[in-house]
Amino acid sequence: MSPLSQVGASAATRGQIDPRAPQLAAGLTSLVLAAVLLTAPGPWAVALLGIQAVLFGIGATLGVTRTPHAWLFRRLVRPRLRAPHHLEDATPPQFAQAVGLGFAVVGLIGFIAGADIVGLVATGLALVAALLNAVFGFCLGCEIYLLAVRARTRTRSAVGLTPPVHRTSTTT
Repeated sequence: MSPLSQVGASAATRGQIDPRAPQLAAGLTSLVLAAVLLTAPGPWAVALLGIQAVLFGIGATLGVTRTPHAWLFRRLVRPRLRAPHHLEDATPPQFAQAVGLGFAVVGLIGFIAGADIVGLVATGLALVAALLNAVFGFCLGCEIYLLAVRARTRTRSAVGLTPPVHRTSTTT
């Protein structure tokens, strides 16, 4: 095992990932979702979206380091790149995969139920999010996750900082 792959393996066990890996996954996801839109409505669109939903499901449940995209990145791409400047937490991209799964499922239901506009809109929204990550490195699902964590933290700290008010009667 090369030193670079050892670093990748130990980082993955700590929940840290190379930030370029999700961008590769987003690029491949964008290609699949674009193909869905080009073949919709029809059986090819449903099949492709079903495959993408399974890939999203793997990323959402097992983690982004266990997806076929991550394997491809680890085996073919990362050995040809310099070490990343930093590693990122794998939890936000995993949440983003769950969001993608939600859009894919809504799209599948729309196409299967004959509500093609629902399928097209859900797939289109997922494609926009994937393209933002692939092209600009902006993970929309990750940002939603971070906003939710901040909101939850503020709520908890606000509750902890505000002592209960005890009123006493001041009748004389």
